[in-house]
Parts: sequence; C-alpha cells; structure tokens
Amino acid sequence: MLSSNAANKQAAVARKTSKTPDNVTIKPQRMGFTFGTGVPRYWVGNSHLVSHTMNALSVLFPQGEQFFVDSVRAYRDDIKDNKLKEAVRGFIGQEAMHSLEHHAMNAHVAEQGMPVQAMEQELKALLNLIRQLPKRHQLAITCALEHITAMMADMLLERDRVREEMHDSMRPLWVWHAIEETEHKSVAYDVFQQAGGTYTERALYLLLSTAVLGSVASWFTARMVFRDRRNFSLADSARGMWRMWGWNGTFSSLIPIWLDYFRPDFHPWDKDNSALIAEFRQQIEAAIAPEYRTTHRPTLQ
Repeated sequence: MLSSNAANKQAAVARKTSKTPDNVTIKPQRMGFTFGTGVPRYWVGNSHLVSHTMNALSVLFPQGEQFFVDSVRAYRDDIKDNKLKEAVRGFIGQEAMHSLEHHAMNAHVAEQGMPVQAMEQELKALLNLIRQLPKRHQLAITCALEHITAMMADMLLERDRVREEMHDSMRPLWVWHAIEETEHKSVAYDVFQQAGGTYTERALYLLLSTAVLGSVASWFTARMVFRDRRNFSLADSARGMWRMWGWNGTFSSLIPIWLDYFRPDFHPWDKDNSALIAEFRQQIEAAIAPEYRTTHRPTLQ
C-alpha cells in the first residue's frame, strides 16, 4: 500500500499529466478556405433559420477562441508536464487557425448584408467584461465552452445526416473544425485540473456559460433572420426549430452529453472518439489550399 505522502505525490503527478490519447496529435493546420458565389445563401438543408443559426455561431468563433487561448496561456508557464506543454502549444495554434478560417466565412456572411461587424463589437464588449473575472474562473469558462464545442464536433463527425445537409462549399470548414476541436478537447480541462480548479467552479460555469452562449447565439441569429426577413417563413422556422430542438434534434440530442460534465469524475476523453479523427483527417486533406499543404502558420502563440 502507498503511504499517504506517496499517494499525494502520485495524485499530484496525475493532475499534471495530459490525458490526450497517445494516438492523437494536436497540430495546427491552415486550410485557406474561400467562400464565393458558389455558396448558397441557405447552405444548411436550404433552411433559412438553421443556416443563420450556423452563421451566428461562426461570428462567435474568432473572438471566442482568442479568449480560450488567453485563458489557457495564462497558466502555460506553470505547466511542468512536457506532454501537456506540447498539447497547449498545439491548442493555441489550432485555435489561431480556427479564427483565421472563420474570419473568411464571416466576411462572406457580411457580404450578404448581415450585421457581422456590429455583432463582433458587442461580443468584444461582453468578453472584456468576462476578462475582469479571476484567471481561473476564465479558464473554467473555457473548459465549459470547450465541452460544448467538443460535443457538437463529435455529433457532426458521427452523424452522416448532419454533414450531408451542409452544402459542399461549407462542409469542409465545419468538418475540419470538428476534427481539431476533438483533438484538443481535453487541453483546457487538463490545464484547469493542474491549476487546482474545483468541481464547484467547473459546474457553476457550465451553467452560466451555457446560458450566456445560448442568449448571445439566439440574439445574433434573430438579428440575421430579421435582416433577411424578406425570405422569412413561419413554416421554415418551425421545421428548423424542430430539426434543431425537437425529438432527437441536432442540439436537443446533446443534452445527456452536456449533463455528463456534472459527474465529479468527468473527463473529456471518457469517450474515446479518436477513431473519428483518423477517419476524417484523411478525408479533409483534399480541402487544404495548395499553398498550405506543407506548412501551417499558427499566429496566436
């Protein structure tokens, strides 16, 4: 049997160890996506509401992922475990690439007359308020939002129907993003554990983060729908809401996975979906722009 001191040392080592599976490599990859006239206005199942919902989520990504990077980077110098240090470097690089690629998509959405710039300014103000919280609380928020993005990513990779509803011009962006969100899904959580984060902090901030994310995403979606109101249809909206939030809907079906986060022994890699990474990583190689096939350029280090 281990002595109490030995057990404490062993527990401390466990807290400092990255839990990312050894067969998962966290490396950034610039894709160089472009969005032109070939992208239909309603690119998800020809649905007005669902397409604007996804457009609204895209607006959140560049600044939201910069917040994630900042909250993790605040603890980078305290990390002793080499594997976790390397995972953090990969996480920062990948989130940088996500920001760049979604900037391109958001510019395309803005060209359609959507108030993207105003939304970005409002989001910036909100995130500046959140940055007044203690650093570990900001990291707890990142863990909560990374849980939400990871479960959405897993759903996208697992469900053929969800991917097939996306137009061919948009699908590669979201599949690539889902792959990388899955690869680094435990990095912020592992850093939070190493930083001494508590169960109360992570549980509380999942509740708060979900409420804020849902409110902001809904507000942004509503503004896009209103701006595009000449194509508004009650029937389309009803179908879209059912598709997203009805029985076994795209989002409503994720509620049990969202609840898993409240288990005291929860870890993002409790579900090992690394096989999906390998499957889709191979497929997405063809979508890399020629100038990025041999290089990647992380910018938020």
